[in-house]
Amino acid sequence: MRQEKRKKQVGVVLLPGQRFPLTIKRLGINGEGIGYFKHKVVFVPNALPNEEIVAEAIKNNPHFALARVHKFRKKSPDRVEKKDNYDVGGIELEHLVYEKQLEFKRDVILQSLEKFKPKGYRSFSLKATIGMENPYGYRNKAQFQVRMDRHGEVVAGLYKRGTHQLVALPTFSTQRPLTMKIINTVCKLLKEFEVPIYNEKQSSGIIKTLVVRESFLNGQAQLVFITNSSKFPHKRLLIEKLLQKIPQLVSILQNINDKKESLIWGKQTKLLAGQDFIMDKIGTVKFKLSARAFFQLNPFQTKVMYQKVAEALALTPSETLIDAYCGVGTIGLFAADNVKEVRGMDITAAAIEDAKENARLNQRTNTWYECGKAEEVIPRWLKEGFVADALVVDPPRTGLDQVLLKTILKVQPKKFVYVSCNPSTLARDLKELVKVYRVEYIQPIDMFPQTARCEAVVKLGL
Repeated sequence: MRQEKRKKQVGVVLLPGQRFPLTIKRLGINGEGIGYFKHKVVFVPNALPNEEIVAEAIKNNPHFALARVHKFRKKSPDRVEKKDNYDVGGIELEHLVYEKQLEFKRDVILQSLEKFKPKGYRSFSLKATIGMENPYGYRNKAQFQVRMDRHGEVVAGLYKRGTHQLVALPTFSTQRPLTMKIINTVCKLLKEFEVPIYNEKQSSGIIKTLVVRESFLNGQAQLVFITNSSKFPHKRLLIEKLLQKIPQLVSILQNINDKKESLIWGKQTKLLAGQDFIMDKIGTVKFKLSARAFFQLNPFQTKVMYQKVAEALALTPSETLIDAYCGVGTIGLFAADNVKEVRGMDITAAAIEDAKENARLNQRTNTWYECGKAEEVIPRWLKEGFVADALVVDPPRTGLDQVLLKTILKVQPKKFVYVSCNPSTLARDLKELVKVYRVEYIQPIDMFPQTARCEAVVKLGL
């Protein structure tokens, strides 16, 4: 029977443009609606569970199909009017009422646990997602591509999902008003001074990308022009006018990336005006941020998340903490007041230098930062006699390095908190970790409202 069903599923072909009735059963992990047409899985962005639609096929795959909503026959009561009518990433759940977004994000973690089945997962305490009172205007950074449209206007925005077609974003509700003001002002000045704009097909022109970071500490901002060349015609006049219009700009830089590749940043960065950093703050801890420094994009929820980390660790003044994947030292510095010593490591040398500078800035004398891989540094520290009482890990979306995972299971720090930005790799890693640890609870936190992304703080104990 299973083979017959699989053959039917593979056998259904939906041609591009073909329209067909579809009932949406659930949401996928990327926030898209999922329905079934003659046993074939169909993914439909902007569709919600229990909605009845006329779908229009976009792409056929042997095992699934992609479609768009051609027409609604029955809408969900959980559907709300979107503030942003753009087909770009970062707002894929904006049509879903916020309380249901929070439920969805908890459910994504549950789905991941059910997929990987770490031992005892059915009894894990999976708490309700912590959301925001106002789930808009929370992003402290924007990276918008710059192009000239067919009307000769200079526009900035993001690519349409699945394409390299730029969607101009004169407004974007998850960004701060100052950030959008800076981007829109720069676009007008680039046109006024006739600065050559990058043409992707021809690999010509100069201005490729605008990166704006805004400080929630003091309302100041940093602007980086990513350029295709070291040349920057009319740079002095443009910056003078820009600073007149937006005095909150305290840092303006140029980063040169002449490569035709998807990476935003090039190797060389030059200061054009002001200082080469901006300051920000989480709780009582200040951070000096260079243009390329990693910093959480939602300071409101970052504070909430770090408070939850501190609660889960419950550190005492006599204990020591290892902050793996420490970046610029954010988590460790947040907890450093309550411990004997904090040690952190990261593979990015610039991040370690930032962490050391941030420790000095906050007069933290109980910290030690080192450049290197956690799976290599931690065993060496152990041989040197440093055995940490507690460990916090905040890995990238790929999850824990497998060597580090084995190291943790061998060293077995008595207090352990895992901060995850990817429920799938979290569930995969928990499958190994529960061989030694028990999961005391999982606390989902909505760091990115209106998106399908979910973060979680996991408390583990021996």
